[in-house]
Amino acid sequence: MPMPLTRRSFCAATLAAMATPALARAQTGAGADIRAAAAGLPQLHAVLVQRGGQVVLADAPRGPGLGRAANIKSCSKSLLALILGAAIAKGDIADPGATLAQLAPRLIPRDATEGVGALTMEDLVTLRAGLQGTSGPNYGEWVASPNWVSYALRQPRIAAAGGRMIYSTGTTHVLGAAIATATGQSLLELARKHLGRGLGIDIPPWTRDPQGFFFGGNEMALTPRAMLRVAVMMRDGGRFEGRQVVAEDWIRASTRPRTRSPYSGLDYGYGWFLSRSGWVIARGYGGQLIAAHEGRDLAVAITSDPTQPARSDGHFGDLMRLLEGPILNIA
Repeated sequence: MPMPLTRRSFCAATLAAMATPALARAQTGAGADIRAAAAGLPQLHAVLVQRGGQVVLADAPRGPGLGRAANIKSCSKSLLALILGAAIAKGDIADPGATLAQLAPRLIPRDATEGVGALTMEDLVTLRAGLQGTSGPNYGEWVASPNWVSYALRQPRIAAAGGRMIYSTGTTHVLGAAIATATGQSLLELARKHLGRGLGIDIPPWTRDPQGFFFGGNEMALTPRAMLRVAVMMRDGGRFEGRQVVAEDWIRASTRPRTRSPYSGLDYGYGWFLSRSGWVIARGYGGQLIAAHEGRDLAVAITSDPTQPARSDGHFGDLMRLLEGPILNIA
């Protein structure tokens, strides 16, 4: 026997009927095209796409889902760059030209490579320290060392400071330690204060080095929904839901090309990769992405299997084709 239609049930049914067509249009229209393309990427865990104020797609065909924190890997480097901007805006760091010797001289070991004290925050955040990298095949030995900062600053010089991009998590870890030293606060405290509060997201503690510095540039964890909020903020000039979370001038400075990746060919600003079509991208091992396109009013978050590589000619290339194709075409 059908249940009697009360005022409450009538209102609920009416609201559901109003909401369902909009959701269906998103899921069967542009969202369906993106979902179909994503279904062919076996490493992909979750994808969220927002156009304007509407979430066009929120899908997690694999992995832990949309509400559980995922290791964002080197997307952490991009968040670290935002923390640097906040420290500059607050006056704890004068400007990107401040040097390591000025901000954190105690971090420099006695047997450091000559000239590392003159490295600027800009050199570090753009991965142009000129020192041999600690990523890739050198990563294991570096993180097994008793002092990650000292190890990174003892690496041989292979390029001029401020010259070409040398991808190295050791470089961003030095940056994170310098920011923490200059501000007197841990990266966790800074991330929660300058990003977590304004975006309304949880930032759980992550890996620390033997000296207690939180890992600068790796191992942070966010839910895919939190990643999307970061993307929206980047798209909207540092604003989120009416609040200026990160200074607009820092967002603009961050998205100006400073160097270029020798691997992907993408330009690189202050911690963010930049595509020719206008995407601003945080990229992490395995295929973690936070992407924003101001011109098309798009924000994207993607998580993938963090245990599998995502090279420019592999899964990352597939993700870029997803961004440049079905996602960009919905705007």
